[in-house]
Amino acid sequence: MNPKSVHTASSEREVHVRSGWGMLLLNLTLLIGGAAAFVFILVWRVQINNTEILYALIPLLLMELATFISLCGHFTLQPNEARVLILFGEYKGTVRQSGFWWGNPFYSRVRASVPVAPGSIGTDAMKAAQMVGSMQSWLHRNLTTKISLRVRNFNSEKLKVNDKRGNPIEIAAIIIWRVQETAKAAFDVDDFESYVHVQSEAAIRHIASLYAYDRGEDHEPTLRESADEVAKALCAELQERLNRAGLVVEESRLMHLAYAPEIAQAMLRRQQAEAVIAARQKIVQGAVGMVEMALRELSEKSVIHLDEERKAAMVCNLLVVLCSEAEVSPIINTGTLYP
Repeated sequence: MNPKSVHTASSEREVHVRSGWGMLLLNLTLLIGGAAAFVFILVWRVQINNTEILYALIPLLLMELATFISLCGHFTLQPNEARVLILFGEYKGTVRQSGFWWGNPFYSRVRASVPVAPGSIGTDAMKAAQMVGSMQSWLHRNLTTKISLRVRNFNSEKLKVNDKRGNPIEIAAIIIWRVQETAKAAFDVDDFESYVHVQSEAAIRHIASLYAYDRGEDHEPTLRESADEVAKALCAELQERLNRAGLVVEESRLMHLAYAPEIAQAMLRRQQAEAVIAARQKIVQGAVGMVEMALRELSEKSVIHLDEERKAAMVCNLLVVLCSEAEVSPIINTGTLYP
């Protein structure tokens, strides 16, 4: 195996740098003092008319140049912000404490982007990469060494996927995440924000394929009825994918769930039919209970004694009255029940 292709996970090292206020005072003192000494030497040269004294300007100019370079080492960090220190391509550590600091002025301020080898992706992927080349170059120019540690929200786009039963659905989620390991976020992935977007879409598609939209078998969880369980599964799936980039998923939850437009009407009719059937079942169960109660009360109180044929006729009439959608017009029998 080619050793150059081995991926090594980065490990964060927190370091402490010097206070920027003390170094700022020192640099300003050297800068102002050097300028004053420069003027003093020029005036002295005019007074004594000696050109050899100008050689003293060489170390003075070098000191001023070093002071200007040292001024570039100042940087500030806001709360929940960190900076990775890179010296000539080597990771030196991470500063997490907010404030005004001074570090080596040769610490890089931009994280370099690793180019993709031409033969490492297919033809279709290469064409897609060329189409988004301008966007990638913009991202690479903005890969600074400062990394925000604040909690961020990401709203995914509406994705069209197939659920466990193969029904096309539209799904979207909100992801709440933050950077935990700055070294992994800076060096183990090319751009951790794009990484979150791509991996979130892949995780949402995978989770959607594991659950049915509704009506699971044997009380199995569904996307519509088991929101909390689906959210936990999505969070675990995302965390597993984002560990490589040193990111932590604080929360994830579905924010949009619907059938795809091409089957929405058919599914709506199915839901309406199921609602009608469920309502009918309740009506029939209630009607049977009422008929049973009526027959039991008549028998126990000896109000009337009916043979099996008359009971069947009475049950039939009561069920028609109780289960009918339209209002029933009763017919009063003034004669005898028996011929």
